[in-house]
Amino acid sequence: MAANLAKPGGTSCDRCPTQSSESPADSKLQVGRHARAPAEGNQPLKRVALIVAGVLLFLAISGVLARFLSTENVERDDDLALIQAQAKGDVNGMLAKLSGCRARPSCAATVQADASRLRRSGAVKILSLNSSTAYSLSGSTGTTRLAWTVIGTPPVVQCVEVRRTGSIIKGITVTLLSLSAPIPNEADC
Repeated sequence: MAANLAKPGGTSCDRCPTQSSESPADSKLQVGRHARAPAEGNQPLKRVALIVAGVLLFLAISGVLARFLSTENVERDDDLALIQAQAKGDVNGMLAKLSGCRARPSCAATVQADASRLRRSGAVKILSLNSSTAYSLSGSTGTTRLAWTVIGTPPVVQCVEVRRTGSIIKGITVTLLSLSAPIPNEADC
């Protein structure tokens, strides 16, 4: 019992705080202030820096992804322009869209034959476009199976040789190399 009388309040706790001029609430506030003071000053700056870094990272990834995904549209647009020139019977327009075709006699002969045989009036509609180079992260060369029609005429299926150069970071360039004669509707390139 003597030990209980020795401590203020009659407790026998050796780890209990001793009585001082400050109230227990004041001492907790001071300890809390001292422990948090350095971290609180840096916290808003760290948050802002992390938010800015996150936004910049998001924008960089979005830009690269948009550039990558737009490559598919570039190939589709190039294929459409080639087929539109063909449907008009425009041999020079077709040769201008096929890189190096003018210098290769077999390619130029195929273009001449296709332009006269597949001449159609009306708007060209792409029915199907299956590219073996689609979503390539770097350069590649392959064949695109292209099915198209002009409303009111039977569909035509042709193969377009396509070369992609570049990278996902620098950007990918699409070049059309050649266009085949029509193939059977269910055939693969």
